[in-house]
Amino acid sequence: MNILLLFFALPIATIILAIAAQKILKCPFLVAGVFFAIYLIVAFAAFDASFLVFAVVYTIIAFLTAVITKIITNFIENNNDKKCGCTTNINVNTASANASTQNSNSNNCCCNCRRCR
Repeated sequence: MNILLLFFALPIATIILAIAAQKILKCPFLVAGVFFAIYLIVAFAAFDASFLVFAVVYTIIAFLTAVITKIITNFIENNNDKKCGCTTNINVNTASANASTQNSNSNNCCCNCRRCR
């Protein structure tokens, strides 16, 4: 096994792909499970049994990356909500029933931010 592959290429690829998977799946545990399954298959198909240790380490890296990505994404979305001035949470059921009242009421959220969708 190439040392650069084990200690540089696979961890960097894991971090980049875990960020993309977290943005798609939105669940750090699911991201870690997918990466563990992939590395488990790779361990027995391409490498020997000693690669299982690396598979566990790469899974932990994927999980931590997904958690950090989730925290950063939530922080950015919450700051965008505050920046647009959204303070009310409109229920979807009442929004369709009271569409005309909401358009005329300036206290409701009209900035199309995440909380009001």
